Amino acid sequence: MRVGSTFNIAFRALRRNKLRSVLTALGIIIGVAAVIAMVGIGNGAKAQVEAQIASLGQNIILVFSGSTTSSGIRTGWGGAGTLKIEDAEAIRREVSGVTAVSEEVVSTTQVAAGNQNWFTRIYGESADYLDIRQWPLADGSPFTPQDVRSANKVCVIGRTTATQIYGNDDPIGQVLRVKNVPFTITGVLTPKGLSAQGVDQDDIVIMPYTSAMKRVAGGTTLRNINVQVGDANQMNAAQKQIIDLLRQRHNIRPGRDDDFTVRSQQEIADAATATTNVMTGLLGAIAGVSLVVGGIGIMNIMLVSVTERTREIGTRMAVGAHGRDILTQFLIEAISLSSVGGVLGIIIGIAAAKTIAITRHWPALISPGSIVIAFLVSAAVGIFFGFYPARKAAALDPIEALRYE
Repeated sequence: MRVGSTFNIAFRALRRNKLRSVLTALGIIIGVAAVIAMVGIGNGAKAQVEAQIASLGQNIILVFSGSTTSSGIRTGWGGAGTLKIEDAEAIRREVSGVTAVSEEVVSTTQVAAGNQNWFTRIYGESADYLDIRQWPLADGSPFTPQDVRSANKVCVIGRTTATQIYGNDDPIGQVLRVKNVPFTITGVLTPKGLSAQGVDQDDIVIMPYTSAMKRVAGGTTLRNINVQVGDANQMNAAQKQIIDLLRQRHNIRPGRDDDFTVRSQQEIADAATATTNVMTGLLGAIAGVSLVVGGIGIMNIMLVSVTERTREIGTRMAVGAHGRDILTQFLIEAISLSSVGGVLGIIIGIAAAKTIAITRHWPALISPGSIVIAFLVSAAVGIFFGFYPARKAAALDPIEALRYE
């Protein structure tokens, strides 16, 4: 029998039971839509985290000060103050491939101007920090290496801090009191939004690290050292050199734990995206259950269809149809139901993901690959769950089928 005739017979059988065909395809529609929407939301969240990690800059290695314990309380990385300015200078001088280094001091305090005040984070950095972070200024100019050497009372501020203190006024050239020390604002940073941890990156004051040490935070140690490497291929070598150099400078004997930790940008990205990867996989797996349920529905309806059309199958065989023709017909019916359901599910899934992204302000990223995979999976579900009913129909004995009541 011609393939075209088989297709016509299959489609005619589906049209005879429109409602049943629609309800059968509904399981696939819901399953595919759920997979597309959930994976899209998961991928969007992952892309957002990756973009935030990329905002750290290019080819960044972060060196954290060690942890200390007092009365059973551990302070976490940065609490021990084991990094010194000399360590950063040694990295800048001795580690190959390093293009920029920023010594970092971090504290939180109240800042004020006029009759306004605000509690914010204070970052003491070198003049290279904004270049390392690829963080341009929206207005004004950055502080200079001379400002760092002289511990000048200058700073740049984030958009959130500027808005909270100065409202709509221009903060450039204004005086910001940090712990009652007057700092002149030289620039306002371009907004960056929330970090991967949900922290407002624009709620910040950045000043020379020497000024932060001398006038704000006190102390002579660093919390972090930001290191930028010129070539991504040199990241691993530079990271190892930094570890070896600091162990030597801190007189850490072999077998003893480091009093610092070194993390590359890729390690930070992998750790930050691990949760979103698990979430995406979990959401996709849960949605995938709907596809399996939809496939079982197709198998159930096709088995019912075989039983109802036993005499029709016997008649077709009696007039010359072969078992493979019957097999092909029922497979076409099953694949058609699942494929049409897959296409409708893709459309509904994309619409659902976009709607959620707009109404709930959640990121959603629908990739062409996920659409293709969803369609192929829906077609495969039709083949897998439709094969047994089709094979059962093809194996019917023509005489017994004709005598079936």
